[in-house]
Amino acid sequence: MAALNAGVLAPDFTLPTVQGGQVSLREALAKGPVVLVFFKVSCPVCQYALPFLERVFQSNGAANVTVLGISQDKARDTKDFMREYGVTFPVALDDPAKYAVSNAYGLTNVPTIFYLAPSGAIEVSSVGWSKADVEAIHQKLAEHREQPPAPLWRKGEDIQDFRAG
Repeated sequence: MAALNAGVLAPDFTLPTVQGGQVSLREALAKGPVVLVFFKVSCPVCQYALPFLERVFQSNGAANVTVLGISQDKARDTKDFMREYGVTFPVALDDPAKYAVSNAYGLTNVPTIFYLAPSGAIEVSSVGWSKADVEAIHQKLAEHREQPPAPLWRKGEDIQDFRAG
């Protein structure tokens, strides 16, 4: 489990992004809910999970919602990962020498995914790949948009229920 569980207020941060510029959690929360996706490019479970989280982003990204990846790797390696796995949502860089934000969130494994309400309260805290947690996050985003959730899984797709991070 992540050290930060549901009900806890998420620590604020400002990080540089792969796309250039910076991202602030406080500013993102001012727009609406935030999904934080902590990952490493060498992590096989991250390689499995992030294309599905891209689907969450594609379904909800234009609706005052932020999906933000937080890479624990260097910019160049992160850009290569994003290209290989089709990730287009914004990605910030947690300095791999210090992991200041990852440590503030109590990470022990990746991927770790947090759904933050606009208040900054953590409502979902998920470590590894959990199909049920991703579905719950997708449902919460749909409720925020006041629309039914778009399908995440494609017909005939075999989606694992859980993979440890």
